[in-house]
Amino acid sequence: MQLARWAYDLAESLLADSLPRRWAHSQRVYSQALTLAPALGEDAELLAAAAITHDIGYAQVAVDTGQHMIDGARYLRDVVGADPRLCSIVAFHTSSSWEASELGLDDALSEFGPAEPELVDAITYCDLTSGPVGDLVDPAERLSEVLERYGPEHVVFRAVSAARPELMARVARVRGRVEAVMAKLS
Repeated sequence: MQLARWAYDLAESLLADSLPRRWAHSQRVYSQALTLAPALGEDAELLAAAAITHDIGYAQVAVDTGQHMIDGARYLRDVVGADPRLCSIVAFHTSSSWEASELGLDDALSEFGPAEPELVDAITYCDLTSGPVGDLVDPAERLSEVLERYGPEHVVFRAVSAARPELMARVARVRGRVEAVMAKLS
């Protein structure tokens, strides 16, 4: 858990004091990632590290493009020299591809590709089961909350609206993988 501990400390230093709600959310995303460990095998620690750092792009020192997924990935790559796979998971989490397209940032996002579908599914599941203040939530309700918070004129609203079917499919795939692993263990 050396990578995850390092990532946890980094995220805490960037979010805990200046963005306490974002930090609470990130801690729940991390907790959710830990529950997926049996289904992820060797990638469990990598997902835990991505989970805790997935929103560091909101930290003032990381803001570059204004798209927090790309900004967080660039901060991890350029400032702290993180593993490229970790940067990629952060860059592609949840509705990133749709947001990047809306903002004309497809080339910036491609700096971190190609995405690893199983890990993008897993980080998306963790993100969508974690509420904005760290509570455990239903993914459909989480998406509704995001849409309500941003409103129809915002890029996030448009991106999440377009991405919603795929985001729910990602959640379903992760649940299916977890169920299959648990069935094998019992």
